[in-house]
Amino acid sequence: MTALSPGLRTLARPVSFLGDVLVSGSTALGGRWQFRLKDFVRVLADCSGRAVPIVLVVNSLVGAILAFVGAVQLAKFGAGIFVADLVGIAVVREMAAIITAVVIAGRTGAAFAAELATMQANEEIDALEVLGLSAIDFLVLPRVAALLLMMPLLYVFACVAGLAGGMTVSTIMLDVSATAYLLRTNDALAAPHLLLGVTKAVVFGVLIGMVSCFHGLRASRDAEGVGIATTAAVVSSIVGIIVLDAVFALCANALEV
Repeated sequence: MTALSPGLRTLARPVSFLGDVLVSGSTALGGRWQFRLKDFVRVLADCSGRAVPIVLVVNSLVGAILAFVGAVQLAKFGAGIFVADLVGIAVVREMAAIITAVVIAGRTGAAFAAELATMQANEEIDALEVLGLSAIDFLVLPRVAALLLMMPLLYVFACVAGLAGGMTVSTIMLDVSATAYLLRTNDALAAPHLLLGVTKAVVFGVLIGMVSCFHGLRASRDAEGVGIATTAAVVSSIVGIIVLDAVFALCANALEV
């Protein structure tokens, strides 16, 4: 058999990793998981409650910025109330999912990559394999599953924070009452907007978990490798988020969502 070229080998590694995670996930759904429950709970806590404050702060500021830009422009035409439409649709369809994913990639994804890279450097992963435990089953799957479960919840918090930030700015700059703002937001938003945002959050969560663990497991066995793996995980996750968002935009446009 002809050996694979370096480019094909580089492409084959993440594809093989994805296949291993999918096989491990299907096995776990059958009730035969290998990871410890307390480890899964620890990862869940790190992906959820501990991440909520930064997600709320960043998304509220993004909502406020969107409202400020919209107010400056729309006020010229006497259409200030439509700031609620702008902020509501932009936050729910795009910004809440993207900004939350970027924050989680820099916070949780980096931590995953650093933790696994350190275990690789300390030969702890080799020790697991000697004991007959797969690194995919024992280390990767709980992290991917945690982000899969928690990202939609974080997305909901992000939407609330973004809409609150936009409402605050609109109330101050345009003298729009909170009631009028919320009613206009309710009229502007529809189920497809929310469904699209939730779908993005789920996909981004899986992407961050898999990319971070992939780079962590492939780190070189030294201190420098930990830093390289962490940087690569964050950069790859953010680039992947932007690329996937562009794909979602094309699909949504084709489906007229």
